Amino acid sequence: MDKIDEILTRGVVNIIPDKDRLKKLLTSRSKLNIYLGIDPTATKIHLGHAVPLRKLQTFADFGHKVTFLIGDFTALIGDTSDKDSERPVLTTQQIENNFKTYKKQAQKILDFTKIEVKYNSEWLVKLQFADIVKLCQHFSAGDFVSRELIRKRLESGKKVGLHELLYPVMQGYDSYYMNTDIQLGGSDQTFNMQAGRVLQQDLRNKESYIIANSFLDGTDGRKMSKTWDNAVWLDDLPDNMFGKIMSLHDELIIQYFSLGTNVSLDKVKEVENRLKSRENPMILKKELANEVVRELHGGEKAIKSQKNFELMFQKRKPSLVNIPSISMEKLPIESTYSQFLLTAKLVKSRGEAKRLILQKAVEHNDKLVVGDTVPKFKKQDIIKVGKKNFIKIV
Repeated sequence: MDKIDEILTRGVVNIIPDKDRLKKLLTSRSKLNIYLGIDPTATKIHLGHAVPLRKLQTFADFGHKVTFLIGDFTALIGDTSDKDSERPVLTTQQIENNFKTYKKQAQKILDFTKIEVKYNSEWLVKLQFADIVKLCQHFSAGDFVSRELIRKRLESGKKVGLHELLYPVMQGYDSYYMNTDIQLGGSDQTFNMQAGRVLQQDLRNKESYIIANSFLDGTDGRKMSKTWDNAVWLDDLPDNMFGKIMSLHDELIIQYFSLGTNVSLDKVKEVENRLKSRENPMILKKELANEVVRELHGGEKAIKSQKNFELMFQKRKPSLVNIPSISMEKLPIESTYSQFLLTAKLVKSRGEAKRLILQKAVEHNDKLVVGDTVPKFKKQDIIKVGKKNFIKIV
């Protein structure tokens, strides 16, 4: 897969109006105007927010004119189109303070020597009321209120402020004012980004494009959120970051390699194949955690964090000297794992043992047991069942 194909597929949910036409434009070697806008309504960035930041940096590395747009004016309203209630109104000072911390974190992903920072108050504050009326004529209120969460708020009797209808208009004007070729954003921003396409087409007769990015799930598989304590924050300390990645649900390993790191897609495919071959997910998560910490904190801290994690992990295990043991002579000949667990009195029945194996709760020398097979047990082997039950073969 070439670089352009990768940028148009990796972490991309949708391209509007057409992927093939955008690819043709990108291969024409034209220098394009590309931007990502953020409203600094919060002070922290998590690894999920970094998905479009990585895409923005890739375009900058390709030599395009890239803008990181700070919505200091639009943040006064706040986009509530994907929320179930109005946003609290922020002061100008709060917005300015938020951006200071936001930029410091974004620098872990973005090289601001290649990316221009702009503030949309530069042009939005200059609009006269007559200008706003003319811009609104290009849009329908029905399109806005038909959006699912807005419609639900109206149906439940919750307030939808009139000012909220102006948010897509303002974002659309951002795109028009900067004469944008490509807008980047999360898939939840598609409606607002479409407003920019409308104004470009109506006022400039220009085709522009949208790249809507997918979301990175939280470590527990739900939406990454401070509320659920499942977010990996860019300003997390290296040890905390490493530990959070190690707590990741196994089924999210591929998604995190693809969206949460800059590793090649060949590497992502390799990891996928290793998972399919039943390699212990713990090994792959260590590689993933090391890569995430390395990219955000540097190689030395990644190595140190892994060592610290492994030390802590070992401390959580009982001393290998004091754990229960079983003699090799007591094991049935050609013993399967379920027979071993029953003989060692770690389970009450072979059926329970097989269920634990299916649930990936059994490890042999720190490697996941896959299937009720007949292993080659030897002295000093450690068998682990669940989180706390260990037994050593002597």
